[in-house]
Amino acid sequence: QVQLVESGGGLLQPGGSLRLSCATSGIIFRIVTMGWYRQAPGKERELVTTINSSGNTNYADFVKGRFTISRDNAKNTVYLEMNSLMPEDTAVYYCHLLGSSYWGKGTLVTVSS
Repeated sequence: QVQLVESGGGLLQPGGSLRLSCATSGIIFRIVTMGWYRQAPGKERELVTTINSSGNTNYADFVKGRFTISRDNAKNTVYLEMNSLMPEDTAVYYCHLLGSSYWGKGTLVTVSS
């Protein structure tokens, strides 16, 4: 049974930092491509970043230089380090196993003064 469980969301002020985690189970984690998506209130879900099995990454333009995706194959976990957060980063952040229908339930990040 495949499970993706996000954690680490919260409320913080503009300019702050946060690290999200996505713990996985039921997959051969080291060979898969993982991604982080987000969905802001009233908006479509959008791709934030991906990381493949070789550690190669891609980022949406709106997070380049601020967010970093990484993975720990020993822990079957993918991370999203978010810096210089802005109110427009407020969203539910989802972990996704690319090429599948598996998604986590999401974790809410709220950036507000």
